[in-house]
Amino acid sequence: MQFHWDENPDLNITPLVDIMLVLMAILMVTAPVMEYEENINLPQGAAQKATHKIPDLSIRIDANRKIYIKNEKFDFKTFADDFVLQSNKYPKDTVVYIKADKDLKYNDVMYILKVIKESGFSKVSLVTNG
Repeated sequence: MQFHWDENPDLNITPLVDIMLVLMAILMVTAPVMEYEENINLPQGAAQKATHKIPDLSIRIDANRKIYIKNEKFDFKTFADDFVLQSNKYPKDTVVYIKADKDLKYNDVMYILKVIKESGFSKVSLVTNG
């Protein structure tokens, strides 16, 4: 057998690349599913009761544009001034719920929402039946 120094042997690396791609695909599929769980003993905390619950404030508006806060009745035109006086009784992080009649105009409900927001309340929600 005669050997020629001028010849370059060809290496076929296609099977090697195919195997590496399959292994990489398997690794990519299984790595996100793996969960590492370590047992951690957390310290015991002291059970405390809440000092006080912040009361919710519910504002109801009927179809005749009469506004009710608890048992008090307010007129729509003077509500901005009346609510500023009433809002001093509640902390500003009180959750305010607005229950408006469905026959009211959108502008009327947004006016009430604007008055409440401008009084310093940031947690205001509109209540619906759905």
